[in-house]
Amino acid sequence: MDIKELIRAGHGKTKADMVISNGNLINVASGEIYPAEVAIKGGYIVAIGDVEHCKGPETEYHDAQGKFLAPGMIDGHLHVECSKLSVSSFAELVVPYGTTSIVSGLDQILVVSGLEGVRHFLDEANAGPMTIHWGAPCKTPYTMPRSTVNHYFGPDDHRATHEWPECIGIWETVREFIQEEDEHVIEALEIARKNKLPVFGCSPMCKGSKLAGYAAAGIRLDHESYEVTEALEKLRNGMFILIRESSISHFLEENIQLATKLTPDAAHRISFCTDDVVSSDVLKRGHLDNMVRMAMREGVSPMEAIQMATINSAVACQIDHKVGLIAPGRQADILLVDSPEEFNVQRVIAKGKFVAQDLKMNAPIERPVRPQFLTETMKVAPITADDLKVHVKSDAVKVLSMNMSVDVPFVRNRRDAVLRATDGVVLPDTDQDVLYVSVVERYGKTTNKPVAFVSGFGLKYGAMATSTAPDDNNIVCIGTNPDDMAVAINWIIEKGGGQTFVKDGEVTVGLELPIGGIVSDIDPVAMAAKEDALDKAARDAGCQLEWPFMNMFVLSITAIPEFAITDLGAIDCVGLKVFDPILGAA
Repeated sequence: MDIKELIRAGHGKTKADMVISNGNLINVASGEIYPAEVAIKGGYIVAIGDVEHCKGPETEYHDAQGKFLAPGMIDGHLHVECSKLSVSSFAELVVPYGTTSIVSGLDQILVVSGLEGVRHFLDEANAGPMTIHWGAPCKTPYTMPRSTVNHYFGPDDHRATHEWPECIGIWETVREFIQEEDEHVIEALEIARKNKLPVFGCSPMCKGSKLAGYAAAGIRLDHESYEVTEALEKLRNGMFILIRESSISHFLEENIQLATKLTPDAAHRISFCTDDVVSSDVLKRGHLDNMVRMAMREGVSPMEAIQMATINSAVACQIDHKVGLIAPGRQADILLVDSPEEFNVQRVIAKGKFVAQDLKMNAPIERPVRPQFLTETMKVAPITADDLKVHVKSDAVKVLSMNMSVDVPFVRNRRDAVLRATDGVVLPDTDQDVLYVSVVERYGKTTNKPVAFVSGFGLKYGAMATSTAPDDNNIVCIGTNPDDMAVAINWIIEKGGGQTFVKDGEVTVGLELPIGGIVSDIDPVAMAAKEDALDKAARDAGCQLEWPFMNMFVLSITAIPEFAITDLGAIDCVGLKVFDPILGAA
């Protein structure tokens, strides 16, 4: 609708398509709850309160039966592709729980398929119930040193996309890029400043002078605080704080202390995000609705908790003129909930239409036809087990193994181990829990397939692999032997993307991800069953991690200390350089 049409509908000169009556409006702008009607025209809210002037002979009426009307919720930072679901499948997962908007860079399909892939996903969202507010990634990939991807997003892309109607800012501005004064990122920030777009951050474990320099770059918000003192320092340095509660990273109970203990007067600068979630978790706990309930259990008032999931996120991202509250001119994203205190979502209106009830979509979302550039993205030939063997000149060597932290999600610290070699080949040692980890470059630009060592997965047999693996989505594989690893990697190549577990040369569980090699149009319930089966296969093999495959697919993220692996090799995430995991003869 254009502005004139909205004005006329608000005045009642043109009549509403729908009126919701007998509801109690949770007004997150004023902090009040009161009886009110809501008038909707063309997918937008045009009047609240007494809307008698908006009613006409063609208006549909819906009785809320005393239910409470809350704004559709906004996930302030989300890598939708890390769910392994397409945009439509992800909407089917989260919209029934009340998430009607997400802020995403679509950075994973971007590195695979470029601007064409992003445009395809945005168009898909525009045709469905879930809105994507797109942040143009500061630069892709986020890895340092730069790993191999199909599309490198840079300043020219920023110039081309800042005019897109979905573009709301610069996304995922990794601290190391600012620290190292990366020329492309600095140029992107200058373009954003000229276009009056906000800059969204990514600065885990950042304090002191590093934080001062980072904040000075004009970073508006941050979602990466690992402890509440870190979040407090960022808040004091002028940033909006997004509290993250992902499937694997549970930070809400820690960081919500900003609102309950440390700075309760600053609750309006706190909002929610999930970052990375999977179907099996959402179907058990919920999505942002779960975060609202968690916050209330920690002592946040119902109104403030709902504001954190709605208007606070919208204000932080400067989109509160579009979404985040039930008010004239905003998109008609409205939740019918049982009460503010319980906050169980019972019905969902998205873009002016009833789309979900009782945590189920009213109808499946029609998937678009997937073009060839999205379905044929594997450009790598099959590999052999010999490609993965680590050759040495000594009978025993000392190695540096990336060790999964048991205290902080994702973090990999240092573990030194001694491995024996047979016929010049040093192999994994399951007794010491030192396994092979490899990344196979799959875009056909190199022949890179480095091998390093990882600890903490605990596999006693087999291999596990994935091609959905931010930030570059090359194929990551962990294994107890090169033969099973080769089978796992080659299965993913053959299927055009996926995740798999292999035992004794046989694929025991496989999930195909044919769209960009990273997502599928699969139903969320079916996806959850596959996720459970894959993780169970890893646990049966000895893995004690809560989410085996999620822990594996983040091993290429160099923004997480202290070590990572990309197609370039083992990475020192502090020194920002490639290193040899073979430290010398033992």
